[in-house]
Amino acid sequence: MSNNQNILQDFGLVEELDEQAGETITGGYEVFTIRNKTKYNVSYLIDGTKAPGYAAKPYSGSAVWTAYSGGIVKFDADGRNNYVQNKSYNLSNGGIYEFQYNNYTRGNPYDIDLYKVG
Repeated sequence: MSNNQNILQDFGLVEELDEQAGETITGGYEVFTIRNKTKYNVSYLIDGTKAPGYAAKPYSGSAVWTAYSGGIVKFDADGRNNYVQNKSYNLSNGGIYEFQYNNYTRGNPYDIDLYKVG
């Protein structure tokens, strides 16, 4: 393995590059499901496209997405209207994800995150 490959692997970039290459080989799209299990309307974008209103509502069921540009989700991880904490993740093909109250910020009931549940 070359020194450059070692550096990329140390930063976890080899897996990311392999995933992107796999998307290109398989036709360049991913299908995944997102649910909202919080009491907040969670507005989010998938590859720059805003989720429809029904997909953002609390306990709204599932929204199935087909993403052609990488499957990147962007959302505000703070449920309050006047606070913004942007987050972004690259979602996996076939994954099932849920917006839930986060499990790492104790004492802040407004923080949410997106968890892979299947």
